[in-house]
Amino acid sequence: MSTTTTKVPMGQKIAFGVGMFANQMFPAILGIFMVVLVEDLKFTGLMWAMIYLFPRLFDAVSDPIMGFISDNTRSKWGRRRQYVLMGGIVMGVAYIFMWQLFKEDSLQYNFWYFFLWSVVFYLGLTLFSVPYVAMGYEMSNDFHERTNIMAIAQWIGQWAWVIAPWFWVIMYDPEWFPSADVAVRELAVWVAIPCALCAIVPALFIKSESTLDKTDYEPLNLSNIKGSLAKILESFSEAFKIKEFRKLCISTFFIFNAFNTVASLTFFVIVYKLFNGDAGATGIWVSLFGCLGALGTTFLVIPIVTRLSKKFGKKKAFLIAQSISIIGYILLYFLFVPGKPWLYIIALPFFSFGIGSLFMIMMSMTADVIDVDELNTGKRREGTFGAIYWWMVKVGFAIAGALSGLIIWIVGFSADVPAAEQTSAIEGLHAFFCFFPLIGTLVAMWVMKDYDIDEKRADEIRAELEKRKMKSKVVDVPSVYSAGHLISISTSNLNLLPFKQIDFSAKSLAEIKDLFAKTLNGKPHGLCFSPYVEGQDPDDKLSVEQIQRRMQIIAPYTKWVRSFSSSEGNELIPKVAHEKGIQSIAGAWISGDKARNEIEIENLIRLAKSGVVDIAAVGNEVLLRGDISEEELIEYINRVKDALEGFNVPVGYVDTYYEYNNRPKLVEVSDVILANCYPFWEGFSVEDALHYLRQMHAITKKAANGKKIIIAETGWPSQGAAVQDAHPSQINAMKYFIQTQQWADKEGVEIFHFSSFDESWKVKVEGELGARWGIWDKQEKLKYT
Repeated sequence: MSTTTTKVPMGQKIAFGVGMFANQMFPAILGIFMVVLVEDLKFTGLMWAMIYLFPRLFDAVSDPIMGFISDNTRSKWGRRRQYVLMGGIVMGVAYIFMWQLFKEDSLQYNFWYFFLWSVVFYLGLTLFSVPYVAMGYEMSNDFHERTNIMAIAQWIGQWAWVIAPWFWVIMYDPEWFPSADVAVRELAVWVAIPCALCAIVPALFIKSESTLDKTDYEPLNLSNIKGSLAKILESFSEAFKIKEFRKLCISTFFIFNAFNTVASLTFFVIVYKLFNGDAGATGIWVSLFGCLGALGTTFLVIPIVTRLSKKFGKKKAFLIAQSISIIGYILLYFLFVPGKPWLYIIALPFFSFGIGSLFMIMMSMTADVIDVDELNTGKRREGTFGAIYWWMVKVGFAIAGALSGLIIWIVGFSADVPAAEQTSAIEGLHAFFCFFPLIGTLVAMWVMKDYDIDEKRADEIRAELEKRKMKSKVVDVPSVYSAGHLISISTSNLNLLPFKQIDFSAKSLAEIKDLFAKTLNGKPHGLCFSPYVEGQDPDDKLSVEQIQRRMQIIAPYTKWVRSFSSSEGNELIPKVAHEKGIQSIAGAWISGDKARNEIEIENLIRLAKSGVVDIAAVGNEVLLRGDISEEELIEYINRVKDALEGFNVPVGYVDTYYEYNNRPKLVEVSDVILANCYPFWEGFSVEDALHYLRQMHAITKKAANGKKIIIAETGWPSQGAAVQDAHPSQINAMKYFIQTQQWADKEGVEIFHFSSFDESWKVKVEGELGARWGIWDKQEKLKYT
């Protein structure tokens, strides 16, 4: 991803801003050129509405897909740059071709020609804009620096709106072009080439890091397209669960939709209201409206709102700016005086605060919301959030175009009728022009009134994210083993007995589900207990009620449970288990935090002496993580053994099978060998997984020197990214569970299946893959029935 230092070099900000010029110039010119379709090529209001609506709806649907692709792209160029480059080129080529329209051709031909090329153009816009906007979101993690980035980008982008209005003058000046349709054919070339070059500047100059080594990204192959679409829908759902993001999207929708509904009417309002329908007499006044408004935004709105944001916060800056714009809309109603076009200039500085400050503030706020999402999910999804936000914008733009045509139809306006004969229609256009965006602004302000991500909360969120990255958390998830450990150990002398595993190839999904249910109802040996409910994480204290509820759910299906900690409410797990007649392996979570270790050790000893612990596990994968040395760990184990002497509680330690294979001292000090065995993490397919699990068990048995062996963890995830040949899915999770339980029953192997419940908080540390190992889902519903 792009640079995430707090302060961003000015060159990087400018490179991003140059892309914004293209991002705004294309739609700015498009809105002006569109008038030619009605005024010169005689497209009907219905055609106008369709051209606005359908290509943009296509664009809006493709945006979320592009966001998903951009967020999960593995390449040496990073996630975004290649798409920005391709999108800029496609936009430029398509823009040239779609304006090659001739009056000599039929109306139907011109309509469908333009319609189809506009779809290609919007496809290019999606390729470009979604990853481009995501680049901006991820350039900095600083609350105010984000506003600075967006302010510079919008400042550069606003020059598109300064330049674009002058195309009104050029298009309808006979000294330049004989007709407007000739003008757009030629001008499209001069617009498209420089804009396409500006679009690819961020791809060439904004720094990116390789993402080839990212293992938590979703696969982007064709076979995963169904799962990808499901992920997109899930991302939409997760994003809109964030209250602040909903407010940003809804308020932007109302302001931008209302503004653009009437922006397309600017030409008609000025020409017919101020100049009695004489387009030639308007001179530069149509151009000045947009140009002066953009200059006001560039030199007045952006600097003022940036300062307001730093002084009062982003929300207050937004509300102040929109309040000023309301004054502008009201003034425009009274200052559109026939014969006195200069009066409207008085309203423009006020008017410009609305749309001129919108995206600068909203894009900065969206970057803050993305931090909230990372806090909730553990993912950085700039592309997805950018796609969703701009989906709202583009749907609004599509609706605005359709509403423009509808307003023209409602008021009864026609470019073929003299102004004097349609006074009421012109007055209706003028009223809509002023008051429709005013109403949209008021609604947006009401929506944003209780938006609550201020600088203090944003800093707290960033601090928590940094703390999370640095902190060794108490987690009950298996480590992500890299492949190759089993292959590196000689298995030639293991002498595995023949074992015929189930052939699933001829079984239907219904048959596999039925076999899974029978296996689960057969009461497997043990389950790893997942205590944290939705919205909790290991920093939260567990309540006895939630442990009792979850224990009640799993009690009919297991003889043992395993816990991972003896503090923060985890100490209640073995007590509740014994109340249900379930035996327990109780763990003390050991890490580099010596003070925390003391609490865990003392609590475990106290629990074991109370009679609710059947096996005491001192630590989980401590050596694998490298938290403490082997000598320190052995001291902890011996301390617990000494304290429990005479209590008939075996003491052990949980780690991977290969750690035991490499550490004879660890075997010697342990009463029981508790080994974690995961064919999944070593990349073996589900068809081969049992064979390799048996090898892992045999390796551990050989190292154990006759001591009792328990497989303390093994399992298969139902969702997430693949690890080499190991593919997460519900059907594979069921197959693995059935296979391992059948083998364990026949050979008398004690296995603890990982895990009982899905736990969403694990997304924060392991991505989605870490959260989908449960037999029951996060709502405590059985997943495989």
